[in-house]
Amino acid sequence: MLKQPRAVWAVAFACVIAFMGIGLVDPILKSIASQLDATPSQVSLMFTSYMAIMGIAMLVTGVVSSRIGAKRTLLSGLVLIIIFAALAGASDSVSAIVAFRAGWGLGNALFVATALATIVMSAKGSTGQAIILFEAALGIGIASGPLIGGVLGEQSWRAPFFGVSVLMVIALVGTAVFLPSTPPTGRRTSLADPFKALTHKPLLVVAVTAIFYNIGFFTILAAGPFALPELGIIQIGWVYFGWGLLVAFVSVVVAPIVQRAIGTVPAILATLVLFTADLAIMGIFADHPTVVIVGIIASGAFIGSNNTLITEAVMGAAPVERPVASAAYSFVRFTGGAVGPYVALRLFGSEAAPHVHAPFWFGAIMVAIGVAVLAAGARTVAATTHHEETEQQEAEAVLVGDLD
Repeated sequence: MLKQPRAVWAVAFACVIAFMGIGLVDPILKSIASQLDATPSQVSLMFTSYMAIMGIAMLVTGVVSSRIGAKRTLLSGLVLIIIFAALAGASDSVSAIVAFRAGWGLGNALFVATALATIVMSAKGSTGQAIILFEAALGIGIASGPLIGGVLGEQSWRAPFFGVSVLMVIALVGTAVFLPSTPPTGRRTSLADPFKALTHKPLLVVAVTAIFYNIGFFTILAAGPFALPELGIIQIGWVYFGWGLLVAFVSVVVAPIVQRAIGTVPAILATLVLFTADLAIMGIFADHPTVVIVGIIASGAFIGSNNTLITEAVMGAAPVERPVASAAYSFVRFTGGAVGPYVALRLFGSEAAPHVHAPFWFGAIMVAIGVAVLAAGARTVAATTHHEETEQQEAEAVLVGDLD
């Protein structure tokens, strides 16, 4: 799996930088709220605008890449991230940062959806191994984002935004140099294709499950820092660094083992149940910082497992091109990413009179609904994932036979 073309590593490195943007603002949320005189719910809009535009833009990623090619789409996304991250760092109000984070989300949409399809198509080995590479890049980016945000945020809340912009320039150069030209191939997709893909019940079930799962995911990101008022910027950065390390480790090492042992759908259900319990415990003991810290870090294991398992389920859940399936799934799931932070921090209230338990209970209830949705459609989804797993096992058996 590690013997990949340079193009795959170049795109994977760019993915690491792109996913830094998700957790980068966590350590500086309280600092931005304080210095720009904003409420927690106003600050949460930095997540909401980013994820909402990212989800909507996912609908056009296939349309764009099928007309200008994967490489140009990737480079366009990177350029947008460079520009809007720098503009966010230069802003003087929360509303301006929220607006520029939306532009950042557009760039991320063009890049991320195309990057997953590019890695799957370019990597050596099975689709599952390619997805693990992608999820490893995601995990490393998510892990390093809060730490870099904390280190740079100690100097100024603006520094993390400028830092991402500089790192993205490096990613842009690497992608431009190492990724071969990728002219458009196959048919040109339309805006209607992702919606048509969602008419396939297995994909729809997984996507709706992902809405509620992502609400819990981004509740952890948004509400966690405000539930730890005594921690400084760098300390919050370390907490989310530990969380991100678990995301990376479990997505790459543990999730495939669990998947082989009990199957994709049972593994997703078990992980979601554990994630629900984790959020519920944080809801009960939200006024105990140690419990919140342990709960945040532990959630990385459940998020890492689900990221890998659900992505694999999506790739086999509908008889459509992988970029179309990815766009449809991402459009739906990022709805959860947009809703979660805003509602969670509205429930939190203000730092002067916080309702610290409410966001975590909200997250737990939402993930529990996701469990119910997947359980109801488990047979339908399991039929498609079982077919994918059988094909992969047969391919590996043929390879082993050839080697023998």
